[in-house]
Amino acid sequence: MEIAGYIAAIFIGISLGLIGSGGSILTVPVLVYFFNTDAVTATSYSLFIVGLTSAVGSYSYFRKGMVSKKVVALFGIPSIISVILTRNFIVPAIPESLGTVAGIHLSRDLLLLILFAILMAGASYSMIKQKNILKPIAGEEDSLKISLVIMNGFLIGIITGLIGAGGGFLIIPALIMLLKVPMKAAVGNSLAIIAANSFIGFLSSHNHQQINWWLLLSVSTLAIAGIFIGIRLSKNIDGEKLKPAFGWFILVMAIFIILKETIGHSV
Repeated sequence: MEIAGYIAAIFIGISLGLIGSGGSILTVPVLVYFFNTDAVTATSYSLFIVGLTSAVGSYSYFRKGMVSKKVVALFGIPSIISVILTRNFIVPAIPESLGTVAGIHLSRDLLLLILFAILMAGASYSMIKQKNILKPIAGEEDSLKISLVIMNGFLIGIITGLIGAGGGFLIIPALIMLLKVPMKAAVGNSLAIIAANSFIGFLSSHNHQQINWWLLLSVSTLAIAGIFIGIRLSKNIDGEKLKPAFGWFILVMAIFIILKETIGHSV
């Protein structure tokens, strides 16, 4: 199973390099089902892996001047604050056992996996419905748009801290519609925001916990290798045309997680 997990890590990177999003959302399922990591630890480990791969992925955008410090700060600061609060207060406050719901024993791990599956379904929808071209929102005051960006940033931080996902499929539309950031620059800024959020979330999660650095570094290295493979493939393959198919794959994975975890935890 671990060999399959390492292969999946490469696939995560390829998807990021080829289509620019979505791959990192598979990190938690890979850690849980291929490396037998519990859900809470998997969300934390995912922060490191997603953070490192996003940082590498954003490097070319930095070199091209397509990452704005102002945009990253405006979206990133409230997001970072909520990540720290979530990892230090909300996640530790969730009880190990939450009782029985509809004949299913609801544990903390199960709750996080179900929430993650719901997020995967949301991400899949945005990929499948990619034909809807995003356009900046006109006719609103700048102060209102900035307020909405801050609110979005805070929400993304909660999502990132709670279930270890970057939330790029939510960040990019906000940057385009609210801040009028061009699509390519939105991807670069999104990767920078995700990298900052994820690293800080990871660092605030391990005060007393032993870390499996071999697992983290090996999966991260393979994912980064996959990014470069994906970037090279993107020169000959239109990644945008692959997004709907990858979206359906993520949706199937979300349904699989929900069915496996709910049936397996039935009382």
